[in-house]
Amino acid sequence: MSNINSNKKQLSAKQCQELIALLKARFEKNKNLHQGLEWATIQAKLDRLAGGEKLWSLNEMERTGGEPDVVGYDKKTDEYIFYDCSAESPKGRRSVCYDREALESRKEHKPENNAIDMAAAMGLELLSEEQYRELQKLGNFDTKTSSWVKTPSDIRKLGGALFCDCRYDHVFLYHNGAESYYGARGFRGSLRV
Repeated sequence: MSNINSNKKQLSAKQCQELIALLKARFEKNKNLHQGLEWATIQAKLDRLAGGEKLWSLNEMERTGGEPDVVGYDKKTDEYIFYDCSAESPKGRRSVCYDREALESRKEHKPENNAIDMAAAMGLELLSEEQYRELQKLGNFDTKTSSWVKTPSDIRKLGGALFCDCRYDHVFLYHNGAESYYGARGFRGSLRV
């Protein structure tokens, strides 16, 4: 799914078809993630959005290893909710600090990027702690890695940032300096379509 026109944030008709076929196969394989939802209605919505930024964002989730899948539906807004559902934190989004301020505060050994800016560039939101815990009810995620989650501003103002993982069949919430980065820590995103 390369050859993306990143300036316009859109996919070609062929790329849209390939992405929708991939999402359909994943949807059918992982029925536990979206009980009560039907692919036909999701595909109809995706087809209406073909060529737009939302499909481009889903493709970015896929391109960076997130394996996006539908985890819910918001009746009030008529939107399907996609999360990164890869078993571990997406490979193409690891070794990043939390945000730009943290990145700029590092004097040396700076990571290439930060989670907040990457998510924004992809058209995503970082999962909140609550969303992360919802995801963990659907399966086993981040048993060997960890993922940055949205950090409350009062914690961030003091230099910290939050991340989660799953160990010993429990979800853990931790804190770290926002400027820290590790090869096994990335971030998971959400997208409403």
